[in-house]
Amino acid sequence: MPGIKDPGISAYRMTYLKIRKFSLVLLLSLGCSTSQWAQAQPPDIALARQYAQNKEYDKAIPVFKHIYEQAPFDKGVYDEYLDALVAAGKYTDAETLVQYMMKIRREDPVMLLDLGRVYDADNKKKKATEQYDAALEAVSGEEFRTRQLADAFTRMGNTDYALKVYDRARTLSRNPYAYGTEMALLYGKKGNAEGASAALMDVLVTQPNALDDVKASLLKITEGDERKLEMVRKQIGKRISAQPDNPYWVELMTWIYTQKGDYAGAFQSVVALDKKMKEAGERVMTFAGSAIKDGQPVIAQQCYEYVMQKGKEGPMYDQAWAGKIDVLQTQVAGKKPVDERQVAVLLKEYHNFLQEYPQYNTSTLVQAYAEALARYGHQVDSAIALLEKAITAPNASREFVGYCKLDLGDYNLLQDKVWNATLLYSQVDKAFKEDRLAEEARFRNAKLAYYRGDFKWAQQQLAVLKASTSELIANDALYLSVLITENSAGDSIQPALQRFAAADMLLFQNKTRESDQLLDSIAKAFPDNALQDDILLLRAKIAGEEGRNNDAVTYLEKILKDYGTDVLGDDAAYRLALLYDEVLKDKARALQYYEVLITQYPGSTYIQAARARYQKLKDPKDS
Repeated sequence: MPGIKDPGISAYRMTYLKIRKFSLVLLLSLGCSTSQWAQAQPPDIALARQYAQNKEYDKAIPVFKHIYEQAPFDKGVYDEYLDALVAAGKYTDAETLVQYMMKIRREDPVMLLDLGRVYDADNKKKKATEQYDAALEAVSGEEFRTRQLADAFTRMGNTDYALKVYDRARTLSRNPYAYGTEMALLYGKKGNAEGASAALMDVLVTQPNALDDVKASLLKITEGDERKLEMVRKQIGKRISAQPDNPYWVELMTWIYTQKGDYAGAFQSVVALDKKMKEAGERVMTFAGSAIKDGQPVIAQQCYEYVMQKGKEGPMYDQAWAGKIDVLQTQVAGKKPVDERQVAVLLKEYHNFLQEYPQYNTSTLVQAYAEALARYGHQVDSAIALLEKAITAPNASREFVGYCKLDLGDYNLLQDKVWNATLLYSQVDKAFKEDRLAEEARFRNAKLAYYRGDFKWAQQQLAVLKASTSELIANDALYLSVLITENSAGDSIQPALQRFAAADMLLFQNKTRESDQLLDSIAKAFPDNALQDDILLLRAKIAGEEGRNNDAVTYLEKILKDYGTDVLGDDAAYRLALLYDEVLKDKARALQYYEVLITQYPGSTYIQAARARYQKLKDPKDS
């Protein structure tokens, strides 16, 4: 070999990506010779690489050999030359090359890996293993050497030995939790979910702030598989036993229970953590909110009752009680027809709460109480009295008063006090001008005019509201405007539309039987009317209020079948999806109708909500 100049010293550096991406990139900064050769490689190197790329190794090898002999310290050329020899099956030449390089790089254990690779390719497995074991013996626990060797094994695709490197380093450095990120990646490559999850938990021991990232990575590892989730649960249980004072394990256990759909287990876990940390219930209250979001009202109610059991002197007692009442009202509203016994319990809870905490008399809780009185308890006078008292309170905010007056307008309408209702709506409109509240008041006044058969005045208001900044108001205004336009002829009176509007108002007043009878009269008196799809939708709403869910499905499906291309097609599809999703609990049919909406009505205003619900049903673990 020609004279040798002093080689540069190789240096390694490493860049980490976040665990949530479950990837780790190790960048190798290759050493370079300080000679003129290393600063400007000859053009032959490009030719050699081209030959190698084309698998013309008989041409590539002589060129690489010539270049390497000019600069035997160039690790980059050495690697390419060795790759070509191994690929061409020239194992003797490859072995000679590595042994020569081992004399140059005496302190580099990676050379042992290169020799092992040559033996592996030559099917000399025993000799290969001897080299790998010798490299493993070079691990001292020092971080640089550990990462260097593990990275080299990883590049070779030998994840088993890379893991052995990290395991040995852990033992020698007496740190059983080191290199958790790197080991999680390697186990993941092997498809070893148990090893990967255990390594991720090691990360949590040394980096508690990485809890959310660990959760994200565990989601990818478990893939929603019940068996894998149970395996992780058992691992967490062992960690809790080993470190009972570490709150992160209990928090992780709570999370894994929710991924399994075991909210009862999650509740027990979060309560155990609350007790261990001697908290006032904040964590349990947060979990209650998550339970409500995930459609678990019973669990949420248990959370609120647990916090209340801490006593009235607790800082979160009133919030827990208010939360419990909110869950009760959601349950009352969700059961059709309404359960009178549940309503009685709810109203008593409201009364007792406001007696205990009068400061809530000017909060949204009072509005909810009034709704329960008027809509479910048939105590409209009491609801009106409650709100009229609330809006006169000296600490009542201007916005609170505005919303209460809108509700008062609705409750007056329940009692057929039309002029009182329109006066209240108009007061809000005037007080808030171009505010969101004013638009809501204007829409309610327009709808009231529609109920009364004053279609011309209603249209004048709706024409402005169709450009509302509120998407909900704009869409409702558009539907009502189209309904009036399609069923009116100039200034002439439209008796079919008048009866339909009256039936709509009866439904608003919870007079479902009277509403249904009036719709029947439209079909008999005006058999050729253009309101068929609108009547079907109103019948579906009536059936839903009365708990006749199968009838509601029939009406909605008829809209899709006979009027699917008309304005109510997407409305029917969305209502069907929600009915199967939230009431009938038929996941397959719910998905079917969400798909109908998404694919056949891409411009629908329900599209965003439908996609979210569809994704949650399809893959609840990602929600």
